[in-house]
Parts: sequence; structure tokens; C-alpha cells
Amino acid sequence: MLKLARQPYYRWLKNPEKPLREKQREQRLRMLERIHEEVPEFGYRLLCDQAAERGLVMSERTAWKLCNSIGIKAKIVRKGPKASKSLPAIHDDLVQRNFTAVKPNQVWLTDITEHPTREGKLYLCAVKDLFSNRIVGYAMDSRMTADLAVRALSAAVALRGDVAGCVVHSDRGGQFRSGKFISLLRVAKLQGSMGKAGACGDNAAMESFFALLQKNVLDRRVWNTRRELRQEIFMWIERTYHRRRRQKRLARLTPIEFEAMMGVCATAHG
Repeated sequence: MLKLARQPYYRWLKNPEKPLREKQREQRLRMLERIHEEVPEFGYRLLCDQAAERGLVMSERTAWKLCNSIGIKAKIVRKGPKASKSLPAIHDDLVQRNFTAVKPNQVWLTDITEHPTREGKLYLCAVKDLFSNRIVGYAMDSRMTADLAVRALSAAVALRGDVAGCVVHSDRGGQFRSGKFISLLRVAKLQGSMGKAGACGDNAAMESFFALLQKNVLDRRVWNTRRELRQEIFMWIERTYHRRRRQKRLARLTPIEFEAMMGVCATAHG
């Protein structure tokens, strides 16, 4: 009735091929499981982003369905001594809370902060040079992905030039443990460093900058759009923090003045 030849039919019965949709589903599941093992604190949205970066594009809803079907959930790491068991460090702590540097590009600190707007959250990743307290690189986005950290560090490397041997200290966030971030450290000949999980004091000098930003910009009023807040953060860093705010540790000089006095060759952000 179906006009099918017997030989192909019985061959299919013996070794039936999986439908294309089923093969695609299994491929996506394997990819999501692999990324989740690497970065367990990522939810389905960030897993979807990471899969796309690796060449396997899918919608967020598809990623949610697949993660839900096999019980993949973001692991929330609580502050405390047990946090380190969930997120093992991939670098030793080379800073040990000694937030000083005797020359530029010796120790950089980096971290990510977030702030809400009526449009949604804006994430900022910044890189701070401990020598002058200058923010040598930063990036902002609506998503907290590995690309955000990579862009911030890339900006710092582009600004400073030869930075071989510089220590880049961070917490144990997934963005700083991602393959792309580690690859950039290796290419630029930087040394990775990580503090203990849940110990904000291990990156206190970076937290102090974010606290200052919070007080002077983020909490000043309610922000309507990400673009509005992005522009304000940019202006505060480049105009106020770098060029107007004098710091006691820098002999009452601004970061730009201090670097100029010390003969540091670095151009400002465009």
C-alpha cells in the first residue's frame, strides 16, 4: 500500500536511524551538561550563551526545556567555608591581601558589579592597577557572561601594552574561570590569581572601588535605561575618579597625575 521496497524496510528495522531532531536534542544536551560541569553556577540563559560561543546555537526556551528535563540548575554558592568545595580555585592566591604594587602592571584586580535600571540590570567588569589605583580596563553589558570579563581585560592589555608577568587577581566567579578568560591570560602572558570563595576581603581593594562607585553614581537616583547609566559610569570613571578625585595613598594626587609623575606611559580610554 505504501509502495515501499522490502529490503530497505527490513534493513531499517534491523538498525533504525534516529530522527534528525532527536540527534540534535542529544547533541545539545551533551553540550549543556559539559558546560554545566565546567561552570556549575550558570543558569540556562548563560549556558545557552556559552553553547552559542562554542558553535551550537539554540533559543533560551530550548535551553530551559533541555536543562529542566535532566535537572540542570544553577548552583548558588553561599558565602562560607564550604563554598570552596563547590568552586575549586584554578589559580593560587598570589596576592594574599597585600594590595600594594611598586610598579605599574605588577598587580591588577578585577571583579564584576551589577545595578538595576528600569530597563533591566547593567553589569560592569573593571580592572584596577594597584600601582596607581587606575581603572585600566572595563566593560559593561546587560548580561554577566565570560565575554564581559574578557572585554574588560582585553581593554586593559590594549591600554598598557607589554604586561607580561602581571598578576590578575579575581574571585572564583565563572566568568574568570571560563576558557576564554584563561586563554587571554595565557596569550598576554599574565598570571592568574584567585582568593578564597566567599571571602570578600581577598579582593577588598576592588570592592572599595565598587563601594565608591555605588555611593557616587549607582545609588544617586533611579536610572531609566542601561544606556543612561552606562554613560554616567563612563563619565565618572574617566572624568571624576581618574582626573579629579585625589587619593591619600597617592600623595593626594589623582591616578592620572600619579602615573604622569611616575612616568607611566598609558593613554586614556577613548
